[in-house]
Formats: sequence, structure tokens, C-alpha cells
Amino acid sequence: MKKAETDEELLIRSKAGDSEAVNLLIARYKPLVLRLSRARYLAGGDREDLIQEGMIGLFQAVRDFDPENGSSFLNFAALCVNRQMLHAIEAAGREKNRLLNDSVTLEDAEWEQLPQREAVSPEEIVIGREFNDERVGELLEKLSPMEQQVLKLYLDGLDYKEIAEALQKSPKSIDNALQRIRRKVR
Repeated sequence: MKKAETDEELLIRSKAGDSEAVNLLIARYKPLVLRLSRARYLAGGDREDLIQEGMIGLFQAVRDFDPENGSSFLNFAALCVNRQMLHAIEAAGREKNRLLNDSVTLEDAEWEQLPQREAVSPEEIVIGREFNDERVGELLEKLSPMEQQVLKLYLDGLDYKEIAEALQKSPKSIDNALQRIRRKVR
């Protein structure tokens, strides 16, 4: 019967590019990931998502472990797994993820009760685009050259300060231009 390899032996093999050694280490420490995931909650996700994040941390531990630092692989792996899970939890809690985290899943019966939208034909899409292009053309004719520049930059996703810097104007003049554009759109 073959003696089980130590973590250190597997780590040496994994550093040499042995994928079997990596897989053995991952399998050996997966229970650690499962145990650590039980004590945590990932907003907008389920336990499997958190386990996946932990497995990423474990893989990074296998890749980055340095025995010269004097720490055991178990401690290093636990640290990497914890960090990866906490990073995922923090990211999920950010304001930009609020809509996703607050959403609810519709059951099939609820989904069927929603009004169904008819499929749009390619011709209707082209006609809609032409109509929008005409409206934009009409709007641009009503705008001054500066307002046209401001609108283009605003539609490109720039904020007031960035537009002001790009056009070498004050943020207040950009705000005024956008207010005039809004009035002209109405």
C-alpha cells in the first residue's frame, strides 16, 4: 500500500507543474472550504457561490504557498480561503449590487401571468432606428455647437466635471447646457 504524500511533497510536485498533485491538494482541503463557508452568508448568492469563491482561494493558496515563510500550508490555505470569501461578501454588499441582491425569483406561475411582449420583426427594428435617428437629427439642429458637444460627451458616459475638463468650461456652464438640452428635448 502506497503511503499518502504530505502536503509539502504535493506542493513541490504542483510547483513543478504536476496537475495531479494540484488536484490531490484541492481534494484534500475541500472540506476546509466547506466548513468555512457554513459560517458565512453571501448576499445575492447561495452557498454554492460562496464555496466556489473559497475554492478559488484554495487554488490561489496552492499556487502561491511558500514554505520559506515558516507557516503551515493548512494555515495559509485557511487564510487565502477566508480572504477570498470575505472579498466576495464585501463585493456583493456594495451599493452597485443592491438591485441584484434585492431581487426575487418569480415562480413559473407568476412568470406566466406577466404580460407577454410580442416579438419585434427586423423591419420594425430598422424603422425604429430610422425614427430615432430622425429625432436625434431634429434635436441636433435645435442645439448650439457647444450643446451638441456636451450632449455627445454626456451620452458617452462622462459626468459634469469630466465634460467641463474636456471642453475647458466650468461645471456650472455644463450644467446649464444640459438643462437647456433637456428643455429643448421636451
